[in-house]
Amino acid sequence: MKINKINLNCRKNSYSGIERNPHFTFFLFRSPTVFTSDGESKTFTGSSAIILSNGFRQEIRPINKNSLKYDYVNFQTSSADRQYIVSMNIPIDVPVEITDDFVISSTLKSMKSAFLTKGRHYAEFMELSMKIIFISLSEMFSAKPDIPSIPKYSELKALRNSIFEEPMKEWSADEICYNMAISHTYFHRLYYTAFGTTYRQDVIYSRILYACELLKNTDLSISEIAEKCGYDSDSYFMRQFRQHTSYTPSEYRKITKNVDK
Repeated sequence: MKINKINLNCRKNSYSGIERNPHFTFFLFRSPTVFTSDGESKTFTGSSAIILSNGFRQEIRPINKNSLKYDYVNFQTSSADRQYIVSMNIPIDVPVEITDDFVISSTLKSMKSAFLTKGRHYAEFMELSMKIIFISLSEMFSAKPDIPSIPKYSELKALRNSIFEEPMKEWSADEICYNMAISHTYFHRLYYTAFGTTYRQDVIYSRILYACELLKNTDLSISEIAEKCGYDSDSYFMRQFRQHTSYTPSEYRKITKNVDK
């Protein structure tokens, strides 16, 4: 399996079909989305994903007036790769609701870093990463709709969506616990049980993703970006950014500016 292109934190008002190429493209949409094909529409109020084949016409637009927010990977498959996808019962050109996009988002982030550096085990890493995505998709395609048994799950899910929608906000665990009428200990336990990560890590991760987007798509200074991402200290922002991406903000900007969008 060969990865031709990978881009994260893309934004577009709508998407009609795909770029002409002989390969597949995997999309992870992180905003409410409507998919329309052959006159039939499917609406997803949370995250969604789709593997599009070449030439398949799919009209994709946001539910609200905001732009589509998505990540994508264009990849080339062998016959063995295609057989693997089929064996996992993953339909092609069919959108699926993503109940929790943490695993897929984290995998794409790691793939983007590997794509930029292309280390010694690059090809093997990318193939294994795509299989992680396929496994996650397979489980979600085959999963029966079920109401999570975790207490206050709907509130927690709404909170997590808000964290990634508003990374610049000063998120307060005290305020959240007060509004949910639960203790700090219980809140953090529920959050980790629901999503497999901590509330604090999600806040940090959302800010790093937003910083990556600003570094790539704007000419704002590092200090301005740090402030927009909710950091009071430039040095603390740069330290966290390097810890999560392996690059300084300046290095990341230079690399991404030189990569084809």
